[in-house]
Amino acid sequence: MKILINKLKKVNKIKLILFFISLISYTVAYILLSKSLLQLSGIETVIRSILITLFFIYLIFYLLSSLINLITKKNIKYYIFLIITIILTVIFFFISYYINTIYNSLSNLNKDTITYTTNLITLNDNEFNKNSNIGMINNEDDIEGYILANKLIKKENLKNDITLYDDYYKMLRDLYNQDIDAIFVSGNYKVLFNKEEPYTNIATDTKIIYKYSEELKNQDNLSSSNKKLTEPFTVLLMGVDSELNGLNANQAFNGDTLMLITFNPKTLTASMFSIPRDLYVPIVCNNDKLSKINSSAAYGTKCVIDTITNLTDINIDYYVKINFKGVVSLVDALGGITVDVPIDFCEQNSNREFGDATICLKKGVQTLNGEEALALARHRKTLPRGDIDRIANQQKIIEALINKVKNIRSFQEFENILNSVSNNTATNMTTNQILSFYNVGKDILINTLSGEDINFDIKKTYLEYYDLPVYLPYSGITTSALGYYQESLDEIITMMKVNLNLIEETPNKTFKIDYNEDYTTKVYGKKLYGGEKIKTMVNLIGKSKEEAINYANEVNINIEFVEVDQNSEYYNPYVANNKIAAQSIHENALLANYNELTIYINNVNEELDNNLDNNNDNDNNNEDNETTDPIIPNSPEDESNGNDTNEEEIGTQEKDDNDIIIENED
Repeated sequence: MKILINKLKKVNKIKLILFFISLISYTVAYILLSKSLLQLSGIETVIRSILITLFFIYLIFYLLSSLINLITKKNIKYYIFLIITIILTVIFFFISYYINTIYNSLSNLNKDTITYTTNLITLNDNEFNKNSNIGMINNEDDIEGYILANKLIKKENLKNDITLYDDYYKMLRDLYNQDIDAIFVSGNYKVLFNKEEPYTNIATDTKIIYKYSEELKNQDNLSSSNKKLTEPFTVLLMGVDSELNGLNANQAFNGDTLMLITFNPKTLTASMFSIPRDLYVPIVCNNDKLSKINSSAAYGTKCVIDTITNLTDINIDYYVKINFKGVVSLVDALGGITVDVPIDFCEQNSNREFGDATICLKKGVQTLNGEEALALARHRKTLPRGDIDRIANQQKIIEALINKVKNIRSFQEFENILNSVSNNTATNMTTNQILSFYNVGKDILINTLSGEDINFDIKKTYLEYYDLPVYLPYSGITTSALGYYQESLDEIITMMKVNLNLIEETPNKTFKIDYNEDYTTKVYGKKLYGGEKIKTMVNLIGKSKEEAINYANEVNINIEFVEVDQNSEYYNPYVANNKIAAQSIHENALLANYNELTIYINNVNEELDNNLDNNNDNDNNNEDNETTDPIIPNSPEDESNGNDTNEEEIGTQEKDDNDIIIENED
């Protein structure tokens, strides 16, 4: 060693310094590169191992050869290896930077912590004081509505009386009716409730008294599947409508966009099942009470996943939540997408602004930027079938995005896309699981670069539905919901299970030709109307006792008759004697919530009865008044399926024994 040191002392000092600087730089770069490569679990493991080993061998080789060249004064070899080492060092630093950039962006998709917020709100005209009564949800697992609410009570030392509720909409109703003075709600409450009558102006109707936020472990970060993305898997795509850019706050979200996707990477076959937001289904986390499916989002991601799993009998491996503002960034990062816009329309921008910020599009095939694509994804008010047509437009946007992504040609494009979505997307996929998609992507990239046209087979679905007006006893309104035909849903489910290799495809041996049908693309679930419908109460006012008995037998409900005279509160002067004057179950109420039906029948003396008959005869001569018919859902023959879906609800439909219906037929 002393001999080596003595010889090095005779070497040119500048050359020796350059050697040590290059050696240290290379060593640091090599360590960073090795660490970065080791992060890429499942990607070219053999190649990564070989590279790490070769670069280490070169490090030893450079150390020894450079010392020899310096001592023996072989300057040409010294400078050649010096230049090679510097070049490798720069390359290592750049590769490490890009790998870490990608890895960190992917890691950010799986958000470990979330900032949860609870707000104590009241109506603008209310004055909050120590005597004010506060409403609070009674679910002890509700982070924002219960856990943080109690922390806020302790922090602000609130001594107010607390009224507990099992449903947010009941609590909102009582706030608006001023039965209570204030309520605890999610920090995202304006977006959650502003589409429900009469809370469309909740942002301006209310004010925030206190706010409390806390960064906690993501309670909705459900454990991911053990599946690699190289085998068939399912993804639930959820659109999150937020006022903020980013996706690191709040448990509750708006569930208007729900899309169940299956993907088979071996066949490059995908299926997209867009679930209408107003679909009436059992909400698993709310004791299987029937409600609109988008209401499950108010309870968090797990509730949505459990509810859709219960509906489809398909396990959901992964979920992806994307903020609508992230759609704008993604589309812009791709340079726009080409979509066929179905109609002329105008829609608010991503900040929910109209006026000069309004987005207006013309009908036809065109390239849309981010704001325009989001406007198309959101718009429904002027579409012929409202939310159903909006779903079709959202599927168009997904297809356009896939077609654009598969044509990525540079790392810079990929980095721009990754940066645009990482802040506005959340998933339960681990980073290594996302990286396992590399092998599929590699095959696609190789084939694309070789000039081959990559074809994704995207199977389309259409769930046949019927209008389902539902009376909500706790709010006193009738909401516009959708029922679905089980036969239609079954075909969609079967197709998805086939794509997941869960069952084998059964060939269709019975094929009927419909010359009005387009057979170029199979749409699963379309024009299938079999299955039992959800039963709601019809209007029996003015009908006979026999008709009521037949109806009760049909819907399998116990019936009791009570005769009433003109002294009874249930007496109906506009209904003939011995006809139904009132009913205990409100029209359009869910029959599943009731076991008994009480029917009140007019029973007056003969003189009054004759006078009433004469009055009715006169009325019938003047106007052709008929007994009010119940609202009938669209039949299979009526495919217009128009539906006003402006109303939503969260929670239960409870039996109200005092819900007696008396109607004026005139």
